[in-house]
Amino acid sequence: MQTVVIVIHLMIVLAMIGAVLLQKSEGGGLGMGGGGGGFLSSRGTANVLTRTTAILALGFFLTSLVLSILAGLDRKPRSIISNTGPAAPAAPTAPGAPPPLNQSGGGLLDTLRGGGQAPAPPADGGGGAPQVPRSQ
Repeated sequence: MQTVVIVIHLMIVLAMIGAVLLQKSEGGGLGMGGGGGGFLSSRGTANVLTRTTAILALGFFLTSLVLSILAGLDRKPRSIISNTGPAAPAAPTAPGAPPPLNQSGGGLLDTLRGGGQAPAPPADGGGGAPQVPRSQ
């Protein structure tokens, strides 16, 4: 359905571009549509092109509206925080108390951190602080 409306929309766009480009400019700034023997120079043709452009503009508006409605039908509200694992039972805490630090509830931060595992200590055993070389 959406593909059909897009194809119709594109055909209307191309026809509207052609109808606009065929029209005679009001101020003659483009230099087209000069004397009596010019292409589409009669007043009746100008009225037909003006009406055609208005009808194509209405079709463009309607197909744009239909496309936006069709795009909104597939959109469903989703949560950015998804519970991928089984939910751990919440431990009762006092009101206003901070949550426990070693909680592996499968939240978003635990997922980003790698499952709630604590970072491994450095291999040199230096406590993690940068070491300054000592002069002898």
